[in-house]
Amino acid sequence: MLYSYKECKQKYHTDYAMRKALLSGDLIKISRGVYSDVGKEHDLSVIGKTYPYAVFTMNSAFFYHGLTDTIPKKYYLITDKDSTKIQDLRIVQYFDNSDSLGLGTVLKEIDGASIRIFSRERMLIELVRHKKKLPFDYYKEIIANYRKLLYELDIQAVEEYAEKLPKTKLVMETLRMEVF
Repeated sequence: MLYSYKECKQKYHTDYAMRKALLSGDLIKISRGVYSDVGKEHDLSVIGKTYPYAVFTMNSAFFYHGLTDTIPKKYYLITDKDSTKIQDLRIVQYFDNSDSLGLGTVLKEIDGASIRIFSRERMLIELVRHKKKLPFDYYKEIIANYRKLLYELDIQAVEEYAEKLPKTKLVMETLRMEVF
């Protein structure tokens, strides 16, 4: 199981006891501020624990929601615009306003790891907002998959997210033409 420094402090009570557990092998340091009692942990779990306020987005979210079969080479996270730059080379970081980070954020279980990820409805908005930055074939594949699950989507949530995020008119017009 993964623990943050704060959780380890609650479990072991003192830094001395924590260091003793680290030396004995009962506790293993995975990364800065992240510890484990079992050894090798899944990357998604470690990233989720290391960056608890980040949300999986774009290529990662499209893959984890089953909207594409293209496995992303990196993990795509979005954080508050005032957050520091993530130095991990495995991560592509996007920045957004803190009030819009909570829109459509859900917890999803992937390979035993619970991660914060944007919902499929929010990702539809993100897809249209970033349309010009994505390869055309990739965009078309995801749009086609959205059309297949149109009746499973919460259309009201899509409209609410579109109203609260930038490019509202463009997003709604594109959705009407390409998805609905």
